[in-house]
Amino acid sequence: MIPALMALAMAAGSPAPAAPPAPASAVEGVWHNPKNSVAVKTGACGDKLCGWVVRATDEAQADARDGGTPKLIGTALLREYRPSGRNTWSGTIFVPDMGRTFGSTLKLVDANTISVKGCLIGGFFCKSQIWHRG
Repeated sequence: MIPALMALAMAAGSPAPAAPPAPASAVEGVWHNPKNSVAVKTGACGDKLCGWVVRATDEAQADARDGGTPKLIGTALLREYRPSGRNTWSGTIFVPDMGRTFGSTLKLVDANTISVKGCLIGGFFCKSQIWHRG
């Protein structure tokens, strides 16, 4: 009887199983930045998630050239993201107008919205943007 009570007590104190994270396919598609100046298509790159520029305004392309990226269309902005939590992926983001890559997280807010965050070393000085499916 005591082993049964101990097992019951342990089970009662155990947290409920967490809901499974959204699969990477939930964030695959075409996403637009807040200014609608860039469209990024996300998809599999090996066993990770990446995103490539498929459309950009003339101004965005000029800014990228000024930052050292001669051809913005086709450039991978979202690189090697892997699941890191519920509806969250971690990887790196390339910012073409700065010519720099930053640590990044991507979070699925809802079926048509993602939050993209890039941070300097150690997660300090972060900037987030909300992107919409398009």
